[in-house]
Amino acid sequence: MKIYYAIFFFVWFTFIIAIPPYYFEHYTTAKIITPQFWLVFFFLAGLTLLVVTGVLIVRQMFPNMFSEAFLGATVVKILACLVFVLVLLAKNKVNKYVFVGDFFYIYFLNTAFEVYILLRTLRHKILRQKT
Repeated sequence: MKIYYAIFFFVWFTFIIAIPPYYFEHYTTAKIITPQFWLVFFFLAGLTLLVVTGVLIVRQMFPNMFSEAFLGATVVKILACLVFVLVLLAKNKVNKYVFVGDFFYIYFLNTAFEVYILLRTLRHKILRQKT
């Protein structure tokens, strides 16, 4: 997969997953979105963009290291998220149940997007090897 396709899919995906929180924040009275939601959202979106583009660049430069780069980048991402969340929670008082729900909504969907890009890239690579 080319990098600009991945970036296009990423922008589209980020817009799609931002719609439900925006709706709940502006059009309902339910308090299921924390005040720090958008900070966490854009932090994780930025990390995901870095991981996806970094892994695709590694794939172009070193095709045999693609899987290792993906695993390494995912570990770095989860560690960065944990440090970010610890600092955020130390400085702000939030409803912990709502925050956990918001965080996992963002984190798991972004991780699913990374896996989607990985599988698409690997499938494309396998199809090219068969022909």
